[in-house]
Amino acid sequence: QVQLVESGGGSVQSGGSLRLSCAASGVTRSPYCMAWFRQAPGKEREGVAAINNSGSTRLADSAKGRFTISQDSAKNTLYLQMHSLKPEDTAMYFCAADYQNAGLGCGSLEPASQSDWGQGTQVTVSS
Repeated sequence: QVQLVESGGGSVQSGGSLRLSCAASGVTRSPYCMAWFRQAPGKEREGVAAINNSGSTRLADSAKGRFTISQDSAKNTLYLQMHSLKPEDTAMYFCAADYQNAGLGCGSLEPASQSDWGQGTQVTVSS
């Protein structure tokens, strides 16, 4: 059974940086796609960034120029480096992976494209 465990969240001031990590375990093969989503109170879960098994990435418009998604396949770990954080980035950040959908929706940043989810890590940005 796949387990995804996020870490690295916390509280920072506007303009600060954080690096989120997501460690995958319980799998014997690489996922087709891995991605970061976030959900703020009262809002829908939204895609932030995704990376497929070829290394191609997709960033949401809100993340472009500030966030970078990367992965270390040897360590089964996904990262999200976030710079120039804004109060509107405050949310629970979730790691997700697609082991079942052949990565077809990887670039869509839609939650339905992913098959497995972590429990989330909170990011709070104060002004």
